[in-house]
This record gives sequence, structure tokens and C-alpha cells, in this order.
Amino acid sequence: MRNRRVAVIGAGPAGLMAAEQLAAAGHQVDVFDAMPSVARKLLIAGVGGLNLTHSEPQADFISRYGEAAAWMAGHLAEFGADTLRAWAAELGVDTFVGSSGRVFPVDMKAAPLLRAWLHRLRATGVRIHTRHRWLGWGDNCATPAQGLRFKGPEGETTVSADVVVLALGGGSWSRLGSDGAWVPWLQARGICVSPLRPANCGFEVSLPTGDGFGWGAYFANRFAGHPLKNIALSVTDARGVRHERLGECIVTISGLEGGLIYALSKPIRDAIEANGPVEVHVDLTPNRSLETLRKALSRPRGKRSLASHLQSKAGITDVKAGLLREVLPKAVFDDMNALAGAIKSLPLLLARPRPLEEAISSAGGVRLDALDPSMMLQSLPGVFCCGEMLDWEAPTGGYLLTGCFATGRAAGLGAAQWLAKLGAKD
Repeated sequence: MRNRRVAVIGAGPAGLMAAEQLAAAGHQVDVFDAMPSVARKLLIAGVGGLNLTHSEPQADFISRYGEAAAWMAGHLAEFGADTLRAWAAELGVDTFVGSSGRVFPVDMKAAPLLRAWLHRLRATGVRIHTRHRWLGWGDNCATPAQGLRFKGPEGETTVSADVVVLALGGGSWSRLGSDGAWVPWLQARGICVSPLRPANCGFEVSLPTGDGFGWGAYFANRFAGHPLKNIALSVTDARGVRHERLGECIVTISGLEGGLIYALSKPIRDAIEANGPVEVHVDLTPNRSLETLRKALSRPRGKRSLASHLQSKAGITDVKAGLLREVLPKAVFDDMNALAGAIKSLPLLLARPRPLEEAISSAGGVRLDALDPSMMLQSLPGVFCCGEMLDWEAPTGGYLLTGCFATGRAAGLGAAQWLAKLGAKD
């Protein structure tokens, strides 16, 4: 069997992992990326400590992928959290489990892992071509892996390969390379692509006064950027299922973002798409029961101000106190029972997600039923897809990155097996 030429388009974690499998099978692999350097989104993720994966039990881990959980389960069985940590260790990057169960490199950085990985890839003959933006296919290509058009530093070129792996990312953070430009090119070839939508995103609030989206000027200017810590958030999705999480989020100039919001962004987004603005409920004191809070607030406050009373009896200060005043009618503050109820279940109307460009990741993409079990597009023989360009989503916490690694590995192995079958026919 002669060695084949492989084109991998997209040099993020999924594309590089696919390249690794194909190079290990003895093929010449050329990786193309539109940006001046590779894996930019991975490096940005590493700024605050690279969250590689999560240590929770496998069944819980798989459930984080929602409707795609059954499809993703097979890929994670082959390359899940433990395998990913072992792979990183082979690159000389030790990992640890944080208090939240998340897994990080010991040095909390992405760059050392990426450097070691690129060194190993190049040692196996992988060639990386940056500043090469894919422009789709040329006319009258003999096979779908041929006639690949690129705009590079020296103008437009055409590349032909025996197989191509597409790892083009979704539609968020276009400045890092994921701009969704590939969608119409695949659709023109008959590939079903679900619309790209924001995932792990912030949302804009709609005030009860109906004055449009966003907070009032005073609250926005005073508290934008402040964290709402130790709260619980609940929402009922479009199917009537209630979701609740503990954590913290961040007040923005127009709404909320951050880990707790991202964890619930899918049911919130889907509910908005189905029925319009959705009401979520915030528990500002999740460690206290409603009855305990009512008793505490009902005690005489004497000459103390209401703000002082809320602080001493309920621990409500700063941004939490500001949020209550922003949302509640003044009359509620004269009724301690009603105020206690509002503290335990403060209604907020979320009107719309922030734009896709701002989202951490995207939902939608190439439909999973367009792929065969080897990750090849059923209607384009020799073209494989992986990573965030596929129609699956997951919350932050290591799930996104693990999914990209796992599907990239699967696409690389699938492409290698397909080339092996081609070789057997030669």
C-alpha cells in the first residue's frame, strides 16, 4: 500500500488530533489553517488555566452532551477524560483535578502542551500551512478530496489529496478562525447543516417595565462586571422540564453571563426560540430555607436601614441588593414575607442570547446523520468531519474540548481505515 496524501483543514484540537492519527498510519499529512498560528482558541482557553476535561463519572460526563449523548458515547469510550489525561502525560504535561472536578495542566497553561504536541506532529512528518484560508472546491473535481481551493500568502492555490478531513470549527469568535464561512459550500454539495446558534453564551434581560433589553442605566453602570456569587438559577425548558444549577455568574451591561449561565444556556436559548422571552428564577441565598429567611427578616430592625437589615439578617449586600432593587416593585420592600420569597426566587426575564460572535461556542453544524460511523460524509466519499463544526454542543467545564479531541481522533482513524481499503484495491 502506497502512502497517501491527506489534507486536514483546520488546525484546532480536532484537526491536529486527526492529523496525528493519519500520520501514525504512515500517510503524508498537510494541515491548513486560515490564521497566522494554530490552535488560537485553545491558547485563549488557556489564559485562565486550560480546562482540558472533567473527572466526573463517565455516565454523568456523557449526559452533558444532551441530544448528542448517545452518539458521543462511543467516541468518549475510546478517548474520554482518562485517555486524554494519559495522552497529555505522554507529551510531558501532567494534570490535576481541581476542587470542582475539572482537570487542568499542573502549570495551568496551554502553550507548553501545544508546543510539545506540534513538535511531535512535525517529527512524524506533518506539515502545517498557516495563512491558508479554504475557499471551497473548484469546478469539475474528480473526487471530493480534490480541487481544494486556498487563498495563501502567494495568492490562490489548488490542492488535491486522497482524503480530506474538515475541522473548521463553528461560528463563534471569528477573529480566532471559526467564522462559519464553510456552511454554504457544504450545503451546495447537498450536506444538511443545522443553523449555527450561540452556545455557552450570555443573555440580555428584559425589565418588567418593558423598556427594552438590558438593565437600567444606574444598575448597569454601577454593577456591570460584578459577580453574583453563591446563587442558584432555575429555568423551565421548552418541553416543560425544570433545570437548576448552583454557581456564580457575572452581571453585564445588558444582562448576565458566566459559568452558571453557560451551564443553562441550552435550555434557556431553546425556550426563547420556542416561546419568546423566558423567565428564570434566581435564589440569592441557596443555603437558607425560605422559612429561615422569613423568620430572620421579620425580626425588628429598629433604627437600622433596610440595607443594613438585609446585610445582617440575609447576607444580601452590594450587587445582590442592587439586583433586588432593580427588579422588584418598591412595595415588596415593605413586606418582609414577600421580600424573603423574592430573595429565594427572584424572577428575571431573559429576552435573547448575545450574538453568536460573542459566544464561547456554537450549536448547530453538520448534522450527525450526514456522517457514517467512520465520520465520513455519506454523500462525499473521502471527506471526513470532526470537532465543533458538527451538530453537537456541550457546556464549558472540559466537555467541549474533550469532544473536539475525541471526534478528531475518530475522524483521523476513520480516514486512515478508508485509505487502507483504497490501498487494498490498488
